[in-house]
Amino acid sequence: MNDYLQKRFNSYTRIIVGCEYSQVIMSAFFKAGFDAWSCDLLPCEGEFPERHIQGDILKVLNEQRFDLGIFHPPCQFISWSGSGHWNDKGRVFKRLKALEFFAQLWESDIKHICIENPVGCANVVIANYHQVIHPYFFGEPHMKKTCLWLKNLPKLQHIQTTDLFELKTHTEKPQPIYVDKSGQKRYFTDSISGIKNGGHLRSKSFSGIANAMVQQWGNYISQVYELG
Repeated sequence: MNDYLQKRFNSYTRIIVGCEYSQVIMSAFFKAGFDAWSCDLLPCEGEFPERHIQGDILKVLNEQRFDLGIFHPPCQFISWSGSGHWNDKGRVFKRLKALEFFAQLWESDIKHICIENPVGCANVVIANYHQVIHPYFFGEPHMKKTCLWLKNLPKLQHIQTTDLFELKTHTEKPQPIYVDKSGQKRYFTDSISGIKNGGHLRSKSFSGIANAMVQQWGNYISQVYELG
């Protein structure tokens, strides 16, 4: 497919990035010519506020058609990192509600789906994740273990070393930002825990990962629809 036809195809491919106020991923797809939208309960913090739907992502999915959905459901109550608080009063109901939301996104009527989350109980209750990635796999100097649940999408490819056929995408494995009193190595996400807006900062996607999604999944969907 030549560049002109590729851009024409992209413009007819509708993409929704749910639970994203930063527009990091949405913007990458939109700049590549896709009909891309972000949706979140929070107002937009990205450069394309006219492409942001502030509201309930489930309602949007019921009312509109999309070809690709990339979702970042809240992980506060379902990630293993919060398991020390799982027995707190009322926590079980919040966990069940979070799992239900995750499941509704996973079962939404979209052919191509990616859900991003840390390791947590969704892997046991809903479906096994398909891939684990870190930002440094895609040129970002950070470690942040991220699981991807994929439906009708290939795993994101990343290259550790340059060879005759492919160029390296990895940066060097990041060193810990500090070591705590227990001897535990702490990286990007740990270093901003407990600070003001720390959770807000941790939830933002990395541009390197967003660009890999556009290049790989954008091309994959193009080929699927071209052959179909």
